[in-house]
Amino acid sequence: MRRIIAIVLSLMVPLLTLVTACGKMPHNYYIAGSSESRERLQDLFTLLAAENTAENTFAVVREIANSYAREKEYGRLIHFLGERTINFPNDPYNSYYLLMIAYAYIQQDSLPVAALYFDLIVKNYPDLTINGESIHFACLNQLIDLTEDPNQQVWYYQELISRFSDRIDPGVIWFMLAQTYEQIGDWNSAIQAYTRYLPYAGTIVPGFPNADNYARQQVDFNNSRKDWTFESLPALLSAIRSALDAGSPRQLERYRAKVNFFARSWTHDDTDTSSMADFSLSEFMRSNRIRYADRLDAASNATEAFLRTWGWGWVQYVPTWYLYFRKIYFPSDPEIHGRWEWAGIYFGERF
Repeated sequence: MRRIIAIVLSLMVPLLTLVTACGKMPHNYYIAGSSESRERLQDLFTLLAAENTAENTFAVVREIANSYAREKEYGRLIHFLGERTINFPNDPYNSYYLLMIAYAYIQQDSLPVAALYFDLIVKNYPDLTINGESIHFACLNQLIDLTEDPNQQVWYYQELISRFSDRIDPGVIWFMLAQTYEQIGDWNSAIQAYTRYLPYAGTIVPGFPNADNYARQQVDFNNSRKDWTFESLPALLSAIRSALDAGSPRQLERYRAKVNFFARSWTHDDTDTSSMADFSLSEFMRSNRIRYADRLDAASNATEAFLRTWGWGWVQYVPTWYLYFRKIYFPSDPEIHGRWEWAGIYFGERF
């Protein structure tokens, strides 16, 4: 944090030099714009010099800053408010002034600098409520969007949850926190966050239309025994083919995934939970010999594979099924991560 403060203050070096040399910033620098604007600013600075209460001074300072913002004089706004925070370090409204500086930098497309100010406010200045809005709450929301460091994002999400639980959409925040934990490789915390998200299933998470399914799959898989997994794809294929050759639905049932297994057509929406398989394989194998291709389908790759099979069910059913196998991505358990599972079935011929 000392490094952040040093960086932010370094941005004010020209200002500090001028303040030191002149004692205070000359009003001529601040009195700018049209004749009407100049007259108004002159009146405001005169009023500012006469005020002696924190609340009245704040009202005048804010109006001066707003005047610069309306005129898009962001450089003057930054210098004016920067001078106040330097000259009056105990001003109870400094967090608001720094917030306005941050927004001025956003208007100038200096987003990394703005992020430094938002972070400085949250970690070093007390919160203020202005017009019913919390300054820290506003800063945290900005920081989540502006910060690329997932470790910092985790801290910001945690602050939102612990301090502003009544002002956030908890489903969105818990899901995004879980995603951020994944980015830094903290898989146990990610699973805990996904678990906290599940009571809010149905929440619309921007950019994640499949959030419910994804969170549920992660939690269910984590809580399962995972005793259906195979060390390699060849080992899994050998077991599946043996069960098919033996015509044994019981054997096949042992090999399919016990959580997150699906059975759907190729055109089925994979975000629809109704596609999750809940049927008995024996109904489709009775009095039928199930055949399978000698080789995996050409669409197979290093992380997923498809085996064409046919002969399932009766005439009214689709006789061709593609068995879908995938490599397990589950870094939280090194013994399971990288193994293979029979994860689903696609009905019909592949287009």
